[in-house]
Amino acid sequence: MPAHVLVAYGTTNGSTAQIAEAVAQVLAKEGLTAEALPAGSVGDVTRYDAVVVGGALYAGRWHKDARRFVRRNRRALAGRPLWLFSSGPLDASASEKDIPPVPGVRRAMNRLDVREHVTFGGSLQEGAKGRMARMLVRNGKGGDYRDFPAIEAWAARIAGRLIEERGKD
Repeated sequence: MPAHVLVAYGTTNGSTAQIAEAVAQVLAKEGLTAEALPAGSVGDVTRYDAVVVGGALYAGRWHKDARRFVRRNRRALAGRPLWLFSSGPLDASASEKDIPPVPGVRRAMNRLDVREHVTFGGSLQEGAKGRMARMLVRNGKGGDYRDFPAIEAWAARIAGRLIEERGKD
């Protein structure tokens, strides 16, 4: 039976949701059962064999829905394979180098047995919600810096690990 994987995400403007959906699609293509859901809508993680949690970065903090999800489900997450991702730099830096997790994500990683964390570039487009986001776009600081081939390669590595571990059971 294929592993059932939850890809939970916290987003305000939808960019992180699109990353989560891409991750879930790759996991499904590799033969796993995967679904991407807003972190705030997930009630019970015990029906999942593994979890991926993503959060948009705002002013050096992970999206509140992602933070709350991890805090609310910490006991159940501690017993499952867990990966984290952040999205947010509005430049090419995430494609050029590894970006360390922000302090709140680092704390979650220290408390839980997180397999890996990665930071992907973000996207901020015209019509973004929030005063600060609109100001960034208006000042030419927006754009789409997501690297979907890198996102898909990361998801494929997750799938490979889960499939390998399932084969050992």
